[in-house]
Amino acid sequence: MSDTSFLHWPFFAPQHRELAQRLESWCARELPRGHRDVDATCIQLVRDLGAAGLLEGTAGADIDVRSLCLARETLARHDGLADFAFAMQGLGSGAISLFGNAEQQQWLEKTRRGEALAAFALTEPRSGSDVAQLDTTAERDGDGYRLNGEKTWISNGGIADFYTVFARTGEAPGAKGLSCFLVPADTPGLEIRERLETISPHPLARLGFNDMRLPHSAMIGQPGQGFRIAMAVLDVFRSTVGAAALGFARRALDESLARANSRELFGASLADLQLVQGQLAEMALDVDAAALLVYRAAWTKDQGAERVTREAAMAKLFATDRAQQVIDKAVQLHGGDGVRKGHIIESLYREIRALRIYEGASEVQKVVIARSVLTQS
Repeated sequence: MSDTSFLHWPFFAPQHRELAQRLESWCARELPRGHRDVDATCIQLVRDLGAAGLLEGTAGADIDVRSLCLARETLARHDGLADFAFAMQGLGSGAISLFGNAEQQQWLEKTRRGEALAAFALTEPRSGSDVAQLDTTAERDGDGYRLNGEKTWISNGGIADFYTVFARTGEAPGAKGLSCFLVPADTPGLEIRERLETISPHPLARLGFNDMRLPHSAMIGQPGQGFRIAMAVLDVFRSTVGAAALGFARRALDESLARANSRELFGASLADLQLVQGQLAEMALDVDAAALLVYRAAWTKDQGAERVTREAAMAKLFATDRAQQVIDKAVQLHGGDGVRKGHIIESLYREIRALRIYEGASEVQKVVIARSVLTQS
């Protein structure tokens, strides 16, 4: 049983503790699931999360970031793909929640009910963390736009019902010349050019846009607002990446505590060995420190802060990097079982690695943090 004492920290209100209990009950009944058919499992997870009312907080004008973080932490602790399915409903629809008009926001009812899968199409082959370098173009064409280019490493690529796509519209050089578009998956000109496989299977794809004709009504927000929209969405959801890492780390600690109490070495319990106690102490310290940073960032955003770029960057950087260390210690404590295919620790080892890259690699988070503290000095 995971430690839940953190739920009584002052970051949380009664509704958050109630949500945590609902999530835990649902996960105990429904997870983990087999991942033999990743696409089908992911689609069904979204359907079931929606039917259970657990996607309600992922979209809309009043997104509660603490609820998102609690959901991601809990789901990740039980099943990495369930966390992925939940997270993409929020990230993929985030631009519509924050900047969409009434017509575009009709999609949000479908995402909350689990009836439509969302995707966030930002990354390109030449521009990963440097959003300002996007090459995909959306040129004016009569009363609409013509979209050409390519996106890669797009989560839910190939199974999404709609994509929020960022493209260069040219109002100004660099970041000021980008815009955001709502693209239904059945729009002519959208190509699934490649399905991408990673060490921890998730639905990912490389997308192509081949003379795709979009009406002006497809634009989310205003022309040239794309960079601002992307950063606002990431500002909300970057903390939740740290929360997912926290869930993985917490599960690794739980499994390691059970292992230490049940295994013997040299005539004594592993838990009695000082070297093991030291490892467990470091793991517990990293878990609690990550939780404090994650829920500080979430609480700050929920209190009405316009931007939490620094807080979210710190939470994402620390939680993901330290989760990697916690899980590596868990592998060592589990010995051969830690690298046995199908073992929970082996699964966590594969799951955690990508979180240090996507939504801004660890090195990029350091740049963001440094610029923030230098600005304030």
